[in-house]
Amino acid sequence: MDGEEWRAPPENTLESLRHAIVHFDGIEFDVRITADGHLVVHHDREVSVPPPLIEGRPLWVEEWSLADLEALGFLSFEALLDDAVVQREWVEHGKMGCVEIKRPHPKAPSGGGYRGRKQHNQHVATAMQLAEAALDQREIPAMNTVFYAFHKGMPASAALSATKRPWAALIPYIPPYGTRTTQRLQAFPQYLTTPFRRLVNRHLRQGSSMLPCAVEYVQAGTKHLAFGRHVGLNGSAYDRLNRARRGMATYVWPTRPELEHAMLRAGMTGLTDHADPNLTWLPSGHARWRQPGTRPLTESEWQTLLEAEEGNHRTVLRELEAAVPTWSQADDERRRSLVTEWKERWRWPTEVETVLQQHAAATPPWAAPRLIGHRGCGKTSRPVLNPHSR
Repeated sequence: MDGEEWRAPPENTLESLRHAIVHFDGIEFDVRITADGHLVVHHDREVSVPPPLIEGRPLWVEEWSLADLEALGFLSFEALLDDAVVQREWVEHGKMGCVEIKRPHPKAPSGGGYRGRKQHNQHVATAMQLAEAALDQREIPAMNTVFYAFHKGMPASAALSATKRPWAALIPYIPPYGTRTTQRLQAFPQYLTTPFRRLVNRHLRQGSSMLPCAVEYVQAGTKHLAFGRHVGLNGSAYDRLNRARRGMATYVWPTRPELEHAMLRAGMTGLTDHADPNLTWLPSGHARWRQPGTRPLTESEWQTLLEAEEGNHRTVLRELEAAVPTWSQADDERRRSLVTEWKERWRWPTEVETVLQQHAAATPPWAAPRLIGHRGCGKTSRPVLNPHSR
């Protein structure tokens, strides 16, 4: 692929998700409930095709049948799970699936209005139940998946669904209505009043399985804005971050190439929009390691990567890729060495032997840093699909 021009496929499509799950540690994607009670992989509230194609038809995704959405080229959740490549990576290679559940616009028939808290909670719970049933049917391990949503009632929805899979709320909350600008204006005060330590404590009180974290908490231009002491990716700010999160799996959205290396070395998972296989040298001046979770490096191997220079980094990457086993291939000694290093570096509270017992199969430890493809290969322009151009 070196030197060849690469173009990202449209977000949340099978091509995009398949590419990302092969090249990274997993995928993140969005699901909505269709009018006939199925899950479709789709981010926006409105059907994302050129307006002439939906003229005179319903506006909201939730008003369409799955068959009609598939006819436009959108992907069903079950079709994604049935893809042989996706299934192999997700089940046999321990890749992660981050399933973001989208609520409909309050004005949509299934939206529950602006104050319909019970309806909102039930809608998200139903999506979790539909997803869990499909995942269970295909024997995708529970620890290879997390459900999350911009939804204040996520704890209530998780209880209603009786899910056995990890879940979390996305904070600051972004409402399922308004423009991108108005949504950000509503979310920003929440960020200002929720310093990182308070964010961790809120998730712990809610019973979250992991800590979703906006990149604003750690990037230079915004990390000082939230009230309280800031955290970061180096120095004393990094020490505060490590102490505050107490070994909790931390997913940063979205990461950026210039921050990616530092985030991974800080023990945090990054959701990336940058899936170009030709991106092997990061703007931070580091060779890019795309599978830190499912093909983890020991500290000595990280040092080899750190010593690479731009002129020879592709050779270094090829040599490491040939020599480093995946977590599923690693022997007991290597796994123990990795977990021991991680526990010391990131202050994991769980004992090494307990972690090894819990993750004796293909899935890496829950709190291990990963690189996840956001909406597959990343966000793309609107409309997402143009069936007439195919």
